[in-house]
This record gives sequence, C-alpha cells and structure tokens, in this order.
Amino acid sequence: MPGEFHAGLTRLSCSRVTTQYPKGTEIRNVRQLSIVSAAELAIIAKKLDLDEIDPAWLGASVVVDGIEDFTHVPPSARLQGPDGVTLTVDMLNQPCHLVSKTIEEARPGHGKAFKAAANGLRGVTAWVERAGTLTLGDTLVLHVPGQRAWRG
Repeated sequence: MPGEFHAGLTRLSCSRVTTQYPKGTEIRNVRQLSIVSAAELAIIAKKLDLDEIDPAWLGASVVVDGIEDFTHVPPSARLQGPDGVTLTVDMLNQPCHLVSKTIEEARPGHGKAFKAAANGLRGVTAWVERAGTLTLGDTLVLHVPGQRAWRG
C-alpha cells in the first residue's frame, strides 16, 4: 500500500526474530500489513474507558468486521477481496509499547494500560500474496488452512 510504514517485499530483521537472524539482516517482509477487528477494537476501548480506538493509533492498514476471534485466525489463513487481492496472515500482532505512547498522546491517561488491554486482541500481521484493490466496505472471504492444531 502506498505510504505504508511496512511496505516492501523485504525488511530488516528486528527484535522479534533475533533468535533466527542478527538484527538488521534483510529478510522477507511478512509484516506488510496490520489487520485489526472492529469488534476487538471496541473491547480494547471499553477496557481503556474510551469511546473508541482510532485504528490509526495502532498503525492499522485494514479493519475487518464480522470475523469472530479475529486475532486468533491461524497463520497462513487468507483474506481474499472481490478482485482477487489476497492477504496472507503471518501471525497475531503483539501489543506494542509504541502504540501505548500514541494513545497517551491522543488520550492522556489511557495509553499506559494499552498493552494489557490489547493482549489477545491486537489483530494480525499479514503480507500481500496477490496484489489488487481493497475498497472501504468490500466483503472479504476468509480461507482457513485445513490443518489440525499443533501438538508440539
């Protein structure tokens, strides 16, 4: 997406993957998008005693509605739009202290509690598998991989 902070096919590795790569190593960018759920944002807002959470505070690229327990959609699930645009889920997005700072600036006194309030509700990171166009109000189809839960 033009102007997206995490745009590009590759990125430099960060603290999330230091057990695999030294920090700053060029790797595949599976964090191109941050996708959040409107219902889960409402839960976070209620926990923070706010009327709403602006998805921009979280750096969200896409907001979905109508997918229950969205943050826990399994990795490799796909969201596919009307023209075939396909977004592949990488993993759940952990609550971030940077978002806490953004919320604190926008709504003083509420940011510090964000990480706890957003635990398990922060949405997912994803990457573009097939390019296309998403328009506000588009219906997305969720494709979940047919794999049993890992027992490891």
